[in-house]
Amino acid sequence: MGNQIQENQIRHQIVIADDHALVRGGLELVVKMAVPNSDIFQTNSFEETIKTLSEKPSIDLLLLDLMMPGMDGEKSILNIINLYPGVPIVIVSVKEDFDSIHMAISSGASGYIPKTSLPEITISAIKLILSGGVYIPPHVLKSRIDINNESSQPVSNIIKKSSILSKRQEEVFNLIKVGNSNQSIATELGLTIPTIKMHVSAIFKKLNVKNRTEAVAKYTDIQKVSELTI
Repeated sequence: MGNQIQENQIRHQIVIADDHALVRGGLELVVKMAVPNSDIFQTNSFEETIKTLSEKPSIDLLLLDLMMPGMDGEKSILNIINLYPGVPIVIVSVKEDFDSIHMAISSGASGYIPKTSLPEITISAIKLILSGGVYIPPHVLKSRIDINNESSQPVSNIIKKSSILSKRQEEVFNLIKVGNSNQSIATELGLTIPTIKMHVSAIFKKLNVKNRTEAVAKYTDIQKVSELTI
């Protein structure tokens, strides 16, 4: 009972980045339904988004439009991930084609929500991502995966397991897998130890694990699911 009350009192900080005020307002209403205890920050450009992320070190989620001023697709996503590896990114876009969605997810985004999605779908996706999962639109999975009758596992469960690491996180993970320390990884990649620690924490969060041993074991299964969307 006490733990439940404590969880309900947790406030999430969420950034909505879109250059259309009407879209930002609509998303804020949906986010408030998904996460009642949340502080919302709105931005209308890539530059303003970076500024907000730098000023608010405890952001829990970034809803990001691919086409707002200053955005440059994969480059911008990777830029944000490298600067703020602990912040899950959800792309919210008018684009619904496979290439755009695959680009975002393979770049390290934690989800992709088409702007045509129903409010209840968006709410479920936001909750899933905040719990450590990855949301991929079902129509994308269905178009690329041969879902046979022998598969009794719901699509939502497949999505939740398909946490995909960014390119930098993959580099860090591959060095973790062969037993390198944070110091060794930092030296190998030319990064600082605090930066490596941030990447390791982000990897643990995405995989929903507590240590390196669990991470290595779990990512073996996750890669199998990730390959289905390639």
